[in-house]
Amino acid sequence: MMQLDLKDVSTHYGTSHILFDVSLKVNEGEVVCLLGRNGAGKTTTIRTIMGLVQASSGNITFNGTVLNGLAPHDIARLGIGYVPDDRLIFPDLTVRENLEIAAKQGLDVKVRQWTVERIYELFPILVPLDGNLGGYLSGGEQQMLTIGRTLMGNPSLVLLDEPVEGVAPGAAASGGGAVPGPVPGAGAVPSPQPAAARAAASSRMHGLFPLRRV
Repeated sequence: MMQLDLKDVSTHYGTSHILFDVSLKVNEGEVVCLLGRNGAGKTTTIRTIMGLVQASSGNITFNGTVLNGLAPHDIARLGIGYVPDDRLIFPDLTVRENLEIAAKQGLDVKVRQWTVERIYELFPILVPLDGNLGGYLSGGEQQMLTIGRTLMGNPSLVLLDEPVEGVAPGAAASGGGAVPGPVPGAGAVPSPQPAAARAAASSRMHGLFPLRRV
């Protein structure tokens, strides 16, 4: 069953045309990787889905609900989780507090809910850091915490923006910032990982190729 559907979506920043008629679909249970060079519009695509930037044209639907014009918090309430590329953890809260502050029951109560303990099962490196302040974590540890915090909202769709950006290769290989296997629903994942790793982690891949219109 299809969850997310973008049809001919264009987005501008002021007078700059960033996305040109982007169309993609994400079905339930899929992991879809969005590829493209720097500046191709990967982050803008995710920000447009989340309502952080409004689409200039085209349609975005999630489980049949039109997202165009909705505020980000309303889109989040529909069951979409967002892992930003700049992490945005709370540096003065502990690891556990960062997770607990985002706790929310999912829309489907029949689905196993994410808890702090389940996040620690996914990212065991966070267990000994439970009482540490977020601001003192390494880049890879902060990335795991950011993904965990998003999962604590029990979304049915997870959007991850550059999940291994700035993460040491060893941390990325061990799961720090990589796409965690048991994420519910589907993920649209712009990722700088090598092509083989992207292919292994994804059900499908989409490429963004910016156009220059004269």
